[in-house]
Amino acid sequence: MNPEPFSSDDQQKQRSEIYTYEAPWHIYSMNWSVRRDKKYRLAIASLLEHSQNRVEIVQLDDSTGEIKADPSLSFDHPYPPTKAIFIPDKDCSKPDYLATSSDYLRIWHINSDSNSVELKSLLNGNKNSEYCGPLTSFDWNEAEPRRIGTSSIDTTCTIWDIERETVDTQLIAHDKEVYDIAWGGAGVFASVSADGSVRVFDLRDKEHSTIIYESSEPDTPLVRLGWNKQDPRYMATIIMDSPKVVVLDIRFPTLPVVELQRHQASANAIAWAPHSSCHICTAGDDMQALIWDLSSMGQPVEGGLDPILAYTAGAEIEQLQWSSSQPDWVAIAFSNKLQILRV
Repeated sequence: MNPEPFSSDDQQKQRSEIYTYEAPWHIYSMNWSVRRDKKYRLAIASLLEHSQNRVEIVQLDDSTGEIKADPSLSFDHPYPPTKAIFIPDKDCSKPDYLATSSDYLRIWHINSDSNSVELKSLLNGNKNSEYCGPLTSFDWNEAEPRRIGTSSIDTTCTIWDIERETVDTQLIAHDKEVYDIAWGGAGVFASVSADGSVRVFDLRDKEHSTIIYESSEPDTPLVRLGWNKQDPRYMATIIMDSPKVVVLDIRFPTLPVVELQRHQASANAIAWAPHSSCHICTAGDDMQALIWDLSSMGQPVEGGLDPILAYTAGAEIEQLQWSSSQPDWVAIAFSNKLQILRV
């Protein structure tokens, strides 16, 4: 039975547009391509117990409605990638790169001439040894695409210059493991940690950070962070094993501006709309992807805010990405399935 598309009570979408791809393994990380000339292209990566994992590049064929993997663009990957991001290059002015994080940060070159994928860079932030703390996440700077910031369980965040393949900055960001990182501009990033805090860093003043939020109960890790690209005053974070998504206004630290509390089980993923400053999508273990309109954010809403759209998948949704170059499309991953949904 195909799950229903995003729906609200008062409107059933005219075209039910859902496309599903079944991977040969459990999908963990997943992301949209950004380039204008590669519509409906995504990368998906496996979550396999053993060290050898896989990455596939898949694309929707508009004429047949099928999402297909290109076998010559599938490749082995050491350990499950914790995140995958295509180069933020809408205008196709740069080489076609895909970055992944696991034990190290790797940059892959998707070569259209030879229709193959080659490893361009393997970036190890720990100069003292071959060993490095595994990377939990990373973010590619849209304003300054030579910059990638990584977060690690060793409490550090590392800012890479990927053109020179050198570390720009490495700083101890938190007291415990850093679980996620997000850019808020060319020289500003934020991170969340097992220490329960959201911290903002400015590369012009590396000695200091601003604590934007700390979870109210001690020892409650924050695991995901999303920074609103359309209105950088706002960010959202997820508390480990909690159904709640906390939305913050960086001008008013410590107090959430709103808490989204309609998931029935742990929230796993957040994605701000790439084209609207007041919409966010959240997904979780209740198999739901919810889209929220936060335009009334400042005013208290009786009984709390409700989502404007809801979609039910076939299993716990672990991954969610909103396409920046095709903002009508959201992708979710659950079990071994990738689905793209028109919103």
